[in-house]
Amino acid sequence: MSRNNQARDILTRSGIMPVVTVASAEQGVAIARALLAGGLTAIEVTLRSAAALDAVRAIKQATPQLLVGVGTVCNAGQVRAAEAAGADFLVSPGTTPALAEALLASTLPSIPGAATPSEIMALLEHGFECVKLFPAAALGGITRIKALAGPFPNLRLCPTGGIGENDAAQYLAQPNVLCVGGSWMVASEWIKAGDFAAVTASAAKARALIDRLRG
Repeated sequence: MSRNNQARDILTRSGIMPVVTVASAEQGVAIARALLAGGLTAIEVTLRSAAALDAVRAIKQATPQLLVGVGTVCNAGQVRAAEAAGADFLVSPGTTPALAEALLASTLPSIPGAATPSEIMALLEHGFECVKLFPAAALGGITRIKALAGPFPNLRLCPTGGIGENDAAQYLAQPNVLCVGGSWMVASEWIKAGDFAAVTASAAKARALIDRLRG
């Protein structure tokens, strides 16, 4: 399977991608287990903390059935670090030419980020067909996604940024959206309180939404 098809498969199977920033590897494992218990199949661990890569390794060992992505990938060094940590896929907030080359050189499927039509065109020229639209809500949300469908009929999106439980269904209903990314099922107050039952309950609602919309 090509990396494009792998990326498409990851996003299609996931439907909703929890975007997580962890304080420790142990916390990452607890979050992952709670999400998996709720029925979600993938997690994006962002490189926004020093514990991120250790958490990826620990999550892969503790929950091998969960697809583990590394997010906020911004340079070639982070691509290599994510590979070494055992990541299943890569996600970036945007894509410089140098990062695009690093993603293409990687053995891992990736969902590179873009915000504008020009950035999307550059990614399509590199052969990427699945793109993270970020920050989705700030860019116009559903209106922007509908507008992109015309000039880019083969583009498939994972909008992320500003999407919550109340509007996720509207995004998922768009034909060019494979998955939405969000953090509402891993609310910081729940994580700080160690209320992983709340995470599981929210993940279960997200799973039910995906199943209802995608059959």
